[in-house]
Amino acid sequence: MRTPRIYLETTMFNYYFDNEREAHADTVKLFEEISAGKYEAFTSVYAAREILRASDERAQKMLNLISDFGITILEASDEANALAAKYQEQGIIPLGSTVDAQHIAVASINDLDMILSLNFKHIVRKKTVTMTGRVNTDLGYRPVEIHSPMEVVDRENT
Repeated sequence: MRTPRIYLETTMFNYYFDNEREAHADTVKLFEEISAGKYEAFTSVYAAREILRASDERAQKMLNLISDFGITILEASDEANALAAKYQEQGIIPLGSTVDAQHIAVASINDLDMILSLNFKHIVRKKTVTMTGRVNTDLGYRPVEIHSPMEVVDRENT
């Protein structure tokens, strides 16, 4: 059986260091599971650009997670941007939230299994999962699952 290939949206890197948030422990647990080989992890240039908008110290810590955990950075592409635009044209992701659409699109075009996010406004939503799945299928891509870390981490050993 193939190791699940997951996409880490920007919030995952942020919550790793935000121990005041409820999702912090599950986020740290997810990174531990990545380190243990349970998942093959990816992120993208889109996420890296968002990370660079944080303070210098915070941005460096988040970028270090990418290298420390061996997370592959996927490149931006015309194909991903076109798919993201399609999500926005369909009203799935608002026009002012292009990067959220790009996260889903880059995971889709790279045939990843799952997106992990704590962005409940635009990404981790039933509407987003359902409608991006339909667009993906119509355009020849496989639908990608979208979850929060709380939904996927192994709690049996905690």
